[in-house]
Amino acid sequence: MKNVSFESVPLLRLAVCLMVGIVVGEYVIIPVSMLPIFIAMVVVALLLWKLPQVQSVAIALCFVALGALLIQRQKESLQVAWPDGEVRYEAVVISEPVEKPKTMAVDILLTGSQRKLKCYLYKEDRSRSLRIGDGLCIQSRIRPTSEWRRGAFDYHRYLEVHGFTGQTFVASWKWQKAQVSLSSLSRLERTRLYFLQLRSRLLSRWSGDDDASAVVAAMTLGDKSALTQDLKDVYAVTGASHVLALSGLHLGIIYTLLSLLLGGRKFLRPFGSKRHSRVFTIHCSLFTIVGLWAYVFLVGMPISVVRSALMLSVYALLSLGHREKMSVNTLAFTALVLLMFNPLSLFDVGFQMSFIAVFSILVWMPLLMSVFPPDYLQTHRVVRWCWAMVAVSVAAQMGVAPLIAYYFGRFSTYFLLTNFIVVPTATFILWLAPVVVIMPPFIYLLLYIVSLLNIILTKIAVIPFASIEGLHPTTLQVAMIYVIIASVYLLILCLRRTPSPRREW
Repeated sequence: MKNVSFESVPLLRLAVCLMVGIVVGEYVIIPVSMLPIFIAMVVVALLLWKLPQVQSVAIALCFVALGALLIQRQKESLQVAWPDGEVRYEAVVISEPVEKPKTMAVDILLTGSQRKLKCYLYKEDRSRSLRIGDGLCIQSRIRPTSEWRRGAFDYHRYLEVHGFTGQTFVASWKWQKAQVSLSSLSRLERTRLYFLQLRSRLLSRWSGDDDASAVVAAMTLGDKSALTQDLKDVYAVTGASHVLALSGLHLGIIYTLLSLLLGGRKFLRPFGSKRHSRVFTIHCSLFTIVGLWAYVFLVGMPISVVRSALMLSVYALLSLGHREKMSVNTLAFTALVLLMFNPLSLFDVGFQMSFIAVFSILVWMPLLMSVFPPDYLQTHRVVRWCWAMVAVSVAAQMGVAPLIAYYFGRFSTYFLLTNFIVVPTATFILWLAPVVVIMPPFIYLLLYIVSLLNIILTKIAVIPFASIEGLHPTTLQVAMIYVIIASVYLLILCLRRTPSPRREW
């Protein structure tokens, strides 16, 4: 892994320009359509091929305009003029019901317009028994999403990012289960619905009222609905919340498991020619990618998981050509793809924390790993593993700590101790989960391990000064913290490149 310089990551510059355009398009009112302006800018950029530096500036401006165009188009697509009165419509349930004080909340997808709604049904046995894939015939009034805020959390923005265009409150006598046709849904939506139903069946295998079952469901299938607030606080105070939210850590473990199950090149050389080994390796990589994306659909395609799967897919393909596999350019390419499909993802907390954590690891890991000589780390593997864990934890924490303070108002002081416990445990849990599906009696071993993890984290959470609370930096303060971190990184690079003066005797 090499040190990162701005000149060596051209895709990062394009990704930053696209993000700037998205922010401009979100907060600046553009009275005219951006499409003719964007086309003109692209034509001008192509005509400047004899002036490379000027063309680079023109391309950067094109990506800024593209970001503004994409966010404008997406916000227009989310604006729906719902009728003033009640309407009758058919929908399909796409989430498990969540119990609220007076209602049961479910996400529904209208089969006609394919619009997603937040639906609140009166709490009763019928609404509690709803499952993913159930068809509904509803008569109610659909309203725009509410403009609710709490601290740095913007509920309206959250719903926009996830594609919700309205909400509805339905009385118990104005809805009923029905057989609805899914033929009008896109193939992607039907595929997602199939995997969500499969996920619901898998969750029922280890469903329970205890905290251990809730943690297993969150770690393996991304279902956090059964987590109690006390348990969430324990994981948040100790800095272990990242193992409850599916991210690159989980996808990396799944990718490693699939790679081992599908075999590898080193096992094939004794049994065939080099060409056959190469072909089989390609097939293994493709099957690994397919299995990885099947898991992404199974857990509901959250943004952080899609980012990780896309990066690992690029990693698998580049590894076949012996190219640089995991780099800032790969991360920037992933950001470009995701933001072009959903520019509002830029304002999602999961997107921000996922990308800044990986970016920080890619940038800081080479510097932190160079503290020890490479030969020493090669010969002392235990030291190498321990220091790699420290380096990854510190690098990721430098990236996400300002955002955690901004959104959640805390800083976990024992994150290093916690990661030495939760990362190996999460790896074992994810490797044992497929065994449980095949041989259900192993569920007792799995729940015992998770219960032990919960006990350990609970004891860490009560240690004095386990978490610094009440941190609420402003947006400007967060930006300045990142400027300071970047300045320290550049200073270290300059000091490393500066040759030490020779002594004259």
